[in-house]
Amino acid sequence: MRYAIYFTPPPDDPLTRIAANWLGRDGFSGETVLPPPLGGLDPAEIAFHTASARRYGFHATLMAPFSLAPGEGEQALLRAFAAFCEASRPFDLSRLKLAQIDGFFALVPDGDVRRLNEFAGEVVLAFDRFRAPLSTGEITRRHPGSLKPAELRNLHQWGYPFVFDTFRFHMTLTGRASGQEAQRLERVLSDWFAPVLDAPVGISALTLFVEPEPGAPFIVYRQAGLGQTPERLRA
Repeated sequence: MRYAIYFTPPPDDPLTRIAANWLGRDGFSGETVLPPPLGGLDPAEIAFHTASARRYGFHATLMAPFSLAPGEGEQALLRAFAAFCEASRPFDLSRLKLAQIDGFFALVPDGDVRRLNEFAGEVVLAFDRFRAPLSTGEITRRHPGSLKPAELRNLHQWGYPFVFDTFRFHMTLTGRASGQEAQRLERVLSDWFAPVLDAPVGISALTLFVEPEPGAPFIVYRQAGLGQTPERLRA
């Protein structure tokens, strides 16, 4: 089993529901959802473009998937998770916007991200002790030859290239696309997510996802409100 610490809104949040319908899977229940035809894209086309994002569920990575380090157990991780959430305080992002990053579409912050970046770093520092060192195969899958020097250092030290100074908050919606296909996706995504992109986004909870077995879809295991007793959610 692998764990990951992500941000995702609560299960009844409008952003969660719209994203689940787009990706074709609810990360809280694990249920699949058949997206409607959108802007000339039929459900099969949408399923193709969302395949990689669908497995991970709608989220922003704060601590990338990890196996437990030797000597660490799930109960210790859950206690640390609850304590961290209770000690943290919620804050808001002014809004999200659609952007294309390295070829894939994602929702990214539109506004000041200083507190967000600080919070992401706090998560990594708090939970790194639970992370087993990456295997050679796991490092290879990150394509180390394509990483910048700082990203490569982060990969080896922290298990993920995009932490601290290289952190980029993003909530992935598609795989890579280019040319006319990217233009079609951008139009459809802009229309589909328009109802929720003008509202502030509360960073009010932290979510522990699990991958029950290699290659299985990630699913919510716990979600805890920041500054309050965590709510227990189990798949």
